[in-house]
Amino acid sequence: MRLYLLALVPTDSVTEGFLPAAGRLGLDVTLLTDQPELHQRAYQDLGFASRVEILECDVRDFRAVITRIGTHHRPDAVFTNSDHLQTQAALAADYFGLPGKDWRAALRAKDKAAMRRHLAACGADTVRSAELPAGADPVGLASLDIPYPCVVKPREGVASEDVVLVDGPAELALRCKEIQGRRPGAALVVEEYLPGELYTLETLGDGTRRHVLGGFHTGVSAPPVFIEERLTFVPAHPAPVVEQVLAQLDALGVGFGACHTEFVVHEGRARIIEVNYRAIGDQCDLLLAQLLDVPLFEHILRTHLGEPLPADLGARGDGRARLEYPYAAEPGTLTAAPKAQDLDVDGVRLTYRPLRAVGERHELYGTNRDYLGVLRAIGTDQRAVDRVVAEFLARQRWVITP
Repeated sequence: MRLYLLALVPTDSVTEGFLPAAGRLGLDVTLLTDQPELHQRAYQDLGFASRVEILECDVRDFRAVITRIGTHHRPDAVFTNSDHLQTQAALAADYFGLPGKDWRAALRAKDKAAMRRHLAACGADTVRSAELPAGADPVGLASLDIPYPCVVKPREGVASEDVVLVDGPAELALRCKEIQGRRPGAALVVEEYLPGELYTLETLGDGTRRHVLGGFHTGVSAPPVFIEERLTFVPAHPAPVVEQVLAQLDALGVGFGACHTEFVVHEGRARIIEVNYRAIGDQCDLLLAQLLDVPLFEHILRTHLGEPLPADLGARGDGRARLEYPYAAEPGTLTAAPKAQDLDVDGVRLTYRPLRAVGERHELYGTNRDYLGVLRAIGTDQRAVDRVVAEFLARQRWVITP
């Protein structure tokens, strides 16, 4: 059976998750990408080069994807874990009569303005918001009925890129112009700030059955930016909270394959911040598979092959976990940093992986691109996990030279 995998740049989810899973399932993999050289190098280093066929394709264009597949081997599944390519993969799967996500739901999830409009029209939730088309003058936004503080962000952005909290009309216009300068072709969304604690809900469905895998409590940096600093695993959110989030996902038509939903809870009310219609990233998916002790990546691929999910995934329920993301606080060159490590300390399994190489110079982005590394910790006692993580981080040094 042949799996067509759509990708932009190589990610940990692909190299450590989906490609090994495809190999265990005996799938022939054809990877379509607009950056084939990057993938060739990444998989050659990991020993995948002989098992993955890599073809160049303008994967952001669904017509190019359909043509590339239609003129190559017959597909059995079309899949992507990229935020940017969900609609294209869904359209291609539908064209070839294969299982997949509803392209409308994929588009609603990606387009934050469309998501707000749809939730409001369905009566699921109403967030005061406005859309600023690419290149439009933001001055007119000051007259809109959006309370301050409010949040401005790219309509189709990811990873907290250019997401900013603003306090008034003048700052709103300034921030919009700054983002437009960096993203001249991007539309923006301005919406009311939703107070509350930030959480995630991780789900996996086959279109009929949906499993809730738990979620995370997310710690973010101080305003005005929203850098995710740490995530603590939550085995089960309160039932009323889960019901509210799932109702909003149902309204959006989201229920096939993996989904990572970010939401806030304030005075018992759960409100969606954004829906990433794919598996959670930044190595959280790798941790989740290990923590639950389930073949998570195989399950996700099987749904796209048309196989139903089991009624019981057999997931462990005693796991506790935390992820920490040390990040740069200033621009410059990274001149000292810890190496990759795997440790077992007091019943806690630690995995540290660098995300920036010593000698690299970067500006300060105010986003997840400032990450220097990621620390994953798994155990059965949250207090022990938190203590071991704190002790590990206290022993490490990241030095940035201006």
